[in-house]
Amino acid sequence: MSSLKGKVALVTGAASKRGMGRAIAVRLAKEGANVAVLDKFMAPKSIWPGDEGWGGLNAVVEEIKAQGKDGLALEADVCSGKEVDDAVAKAIDKFGKIDILVHCGGIRGAMTTPVTELSEEDWRAIIDINLTGSFLISKAVAKTMIPDGEGKKIVLIGSKAATQGYAGSSGYCASKHGVLGFGRTLAAELAKYKINVNIINPGGFETNLRDQAIIERAKTQGIPLEQAVEEESKKVGPGPSVPLGRLGKPEEIADLVYFLVSGQSAYITGKAIDIDGGA
Repeated sequence: MSSLKGKVALVTGAASKRGMGRAIAVRLAKEGANVAVLDKFMAPKSIWPGDEGWGGLNAVVEEIKAQGKDGLALEADVCSGKEVDDAVAKAIDKFGKIDILVHCGGIRGAMTTPVTELSEEDWRAIIDINLTGSFLISKAVAKTMIPDGEGKKIVLIGSKAATQGYAGSSGYCASKHGVLGFGRTLAAELAKYKINVNIINPGGFETNLRDQAIIERAKTQGIPLEQAVEEESKKVGPGPSVPLGRLGKPEEIADLVYFLVSGQSAYITGKAIDIDGGA
C-alpha cells in the first residue's frame, strides 16, 4: 500500500522542467498523494535545448495523473498574501485539506555582485521571494493544518547558503539564513499541534535555478546565450570541494522530501538537513 495514500500535498515552485518542485510533486504522487502544484508562471521559460514547448504546471499535473492520482495547477506569486491565500483556498476547495506543504519556490539572484554594488531593488526582490514567500505560504497552509494537525508536514527548501556566506551572493545568503530561522521557529510553534517542520539545505544541483546566472554571465562576457549554456553543460561537476564529484539531481531531493513527509520522520522536527555530496 502506498504510504501517502489519502494524503494531499501542495508543492510550490513546481513548473520548471528541471526543477526540484516537479520531481517532488511526481514522487509524492507516486507514493499515493494527490498533489496541487503552484508557481508564479504556468510555464516558465527555460534556456536549455530540448525544453522548448514544455507545458509547465499543466504538464506536471499530467505526470501526477499518470501515477493514478489527482492534481491541480495553481498560478500564484508567493510574494502576494492575497494570491497565496486564494491559491490555498482553491486547493482546499478541491481536495478538502492539505496534509503536506513542500515550499520550493525561490530565486538565486546575483551571484557575483558585491554588497557595495547590489541595488536595493535586487536585494528586495530576493528577500521578498525567498523569505517573505516562505512566510506567506507557510502561514496560509499552517492555518488549515492546525485544527487537525497530527501527522501533517511542512518542508522548506533552504540552501547551503543558509549556513555560510558566499562572496557576491549577499541577498541569497541573507534570504536563506532567514528561511532557516523562520523554519526552526515555525517548528517550535507548530509542535504542540503535532505538525513537523523541517528544512532541506541543498548544495549544487542540476536545476533551472542556475538559468538566470548563465544569462547574466553571457551578458557580462558578451557571448551568445547558446554559447554560455553549452559551456555550462560541459561542466562535469562542482569541483574538488564536493567529494562525490558531481552535482545533485532533483530526484535525490525528492527522496529526502519523501522521508520527511512520511511517517518515518515522526520524531524529527525543527532540523536543517544538508544534502550536498559531502561538501
